[in-house]
Parts: sequence; C-alpha cells; structure tokens
Amino acid sequence: MAAAACVPVRVCHQEIVRFDLEIKAAVQDIRDCPGPLGALTELNAAVKEKFRHLRGRIQELEQMAKEQDKESEKQALLREVENHKKQMLSNQAAWRKANLACKIAIDNSEKDQLLQGRDSLRQRKTTKESLAESASNITESLMGISRMMSQQVQQSEETVQTLANSSRTILEANEEFKSMSGTIQLGRKLITKYNRRELTDKLLIFLALALFLATVLYILKKRLFPFL
Repeated sequence: MAAAACVPVRVCHQEIVRFDLEIKAAVQDIRDCPGPLGALTELNAAVKEKFRHLRGRIQELEQMAKEQDKESEKQALLREVENHKKQMLSNQAAWRKANLACKIAIDNSEKDQLLQGRDSLRQRKTTKESLAESASNITESLMGISRMMSQQVQQSEETVQTLANSSRTILEANEEFKSMSGTIQLGRKLITKYNRRELTDKLLIFLALALFLATVLYILKKRLFPFL
C-alpha cells in the first residue's frame, strides 16, 4: 500500500489504545460504585458503548491488515489485532468481576440497612411490651382505686381525676400499638422485596458465568480446532 495508507492504520491503533484505557477506567468506577443499582446500570451502559467502539476499531484494523501488500506488514498487523482482541477479552472478564463485586457490596449494604431496621423494630417491640405492662399495672391500680372508693367516699373527687389520667394513658398506648403494627407490615414488605432481588441477582450471576464459559469454549475451539 502507499505510504499515506499508514496514517489511518496509526489513527486506528491510537483509538484502540484510547478506548482500552477508557474501558479500564470505567471498570474501576464500577468496582468502586457505592450504589444504588441505578448508578451501576448507567456505568454499565457507558462501558457497553465503549466496547462497541473498540470492537469496531479492531475490526477496521484487521481489515486494513488483510489489505496490506507486503506479507510481513500484513502478519505484523494481524499479530497486533490478535493482541488487541486478547486485551479486549481480558477487559470483559475484569468488567464481569467488577459487576459481581459491586452487586455484592450493594447487597451487603442493603442487608445492613435491613438489619438496622430490624433492630429498630426490636426496640419498638420492647417499648410495646413496656407499654402493655404499664397498661396492666394501670388496670390493677384502677381496681385498687375502686375498692378504695367504696371504703373512702370522701376521696371520690381525687379518685375520678386519677381515673381520667389513666384512661388517657391507655388511649395513647392503643395508638402506639396501631403504629407498631404498621411498622411491622412495612418490615415484612422490605424482607419480601429483598428476597426477590436476591433471586434476580443469583440469576444474573448464573447467566454471566454461563456467558463467560461459552466465550472461553469458543476461544478454545478457535485455537485448538481452527478448521471446524
């Protein structure tokens, strides 16, 4: 080929190197992503786009290599293309590992938040039991006051006031019981949601491993049995 043909080859090589570096940086961003899953999805979309561009540039370089007049230049470019393909496969493997690590970290964070929520529910349950015990004590006090009323009629006004205060306390305890019931229902919904998400993540991990194994088998087939 003419000397001018080296220019697009050099430019293509530079773009391949640039996309390779950008992909490595993006994979590191995924590994360090604190969540949520929406942020991880956006990062993965960007990486997919960079892989698409990289794959296109490698194909262009391979086509240019096949069009070389000199066999030595052709073989040199084809070896370079092969190295770029291996590097791309390495980046894809690192990408998958970064995704798995990030998802595990996000899941652990959500588990910690859920456990904190359970601790809060446990504390509220303790408060509920304390209120129930207080209500029971109040009831016993009311019974004692009733007996005292029959014995001490002169203290009727003071006893009526005590009964009124006790009634308000019981009403407040009843409202607190209703609030605790709503909180427990919310906890059940969160646990159900987490179980569904965990099942989805396991399915995604299985699919990712299957895709990785299929890729490895394909590469081995091309290396060991190129005539098939």
